[in-house]
Amino acid sequence: MDIKELAENLGLEEDEYLELLELFIDTGIVDVDKLRSAIEEGNTEEAANAAHSLKGASGSLGLMEIYDLAMKTEKEARNNSLDGLVESVQTLKGQIDSLAEVARR
Repeated sequence: MDIKELAENLGLEEDEYLELLELFIDTGIVDVDKLRSAIEEGNTEEAANAAHSLKGASGSLGLMEIYDLAMKTEKEARNNSLDGLVESVQTLKGQIDSLAEVARR
């Protein structure tokens, strides 16, 4: 992941982008927890809302891997299907954890 390139794509300085990335990581972890809970409870609406939040924030920052998976997860939840989304949640959590490592170097 090239932080400098992602920042430039948004017309930001690298330190500005890193601040936004830190905020995304903090809120992303909360959204992943909400998504996990919603799936465990069988609540497709809450799952879709949490995935939608992740999708929007990641897309705004150019984090397309997270965006794509969150979009797929949201679509599944909106179609009342939670099957297989546990793996998506684990992948999203791993991607956010990886981002945290990169951002905090």
